[in-house]
Amino acid sequence: MERVKKENKEKIMDMIEKAGDPNNYETSWDKNEIPHISKKKSNIRKGSLSRAQGARFELKVREDLEEKGRVVDKWGNNVGMCDKEGNEIIKKIIEKKKCYVLKKSNKKIKFEEVIFDKLIPAKRKYNPFKKVMTIGTGFPDFIAIKHVHSGLYDVIGVEVKMNGVLSKIEKEKCRWYLQKGIFPQIWIAKKGKKRGEIEYIDFAEKYKK
Repeated sequence: MERVKKENKEKIMDMIEKAGDPNNYETSWDKNEIPHISKKKSNIRKGSLSRAQGARFELKVREDLEEKGRVVDKWGNNVGMCDKEGNEIIKKIIEKKKCYVLKKSNKKIKFEEVIFDKLIPAKRKYNPFKKVMTIGTGFPDFIAIKHVHSGLYDVIGVEVKMNGVLSKIEKEKCRWYLQKGIFPQIWIAKKGKKRGEIEYIDFAEKYKK
């Protein structure tokens, strides 16, 4: 029998311990009835509250843009990422240093090696706790169109961030959209200083492309 590495053994024991503590952890199981993911219930509650708050603010932003005369819809696309050989990147892994995982090889590469290459449909995600596929979330959140005059429309992308802060990867995606001319402008919608106020920040002006 092959000997289990110490670090893997520790991970397995930790997984078993969490799966055996239903009062504090919620565990999803794979088809072989093996613990797949365990999440602390207090963190699940915090995450649910945070997502609900974000969803309410997103709806508020949409309503505000519509009141300003724009036609608004969810943006169903995202920016694809790959390495210099064209291998697709599927997910981000955060460890001591940030790195990204390739689709086939599971090779980890640094952010500086990531190439933003094409427009792709937003991918749907599987929720192992509810056992359902969630609707794909595009980036940015909205496309908003306003009629200027005959044959001319003002088109912008809108990303909703309650605190107005974009991640490093989101900034690069915004730059890619602007460079490719997919969106002539991208706004970041955030909470204003006054209660109920929404502030819109022009990405290009703030980050100077």
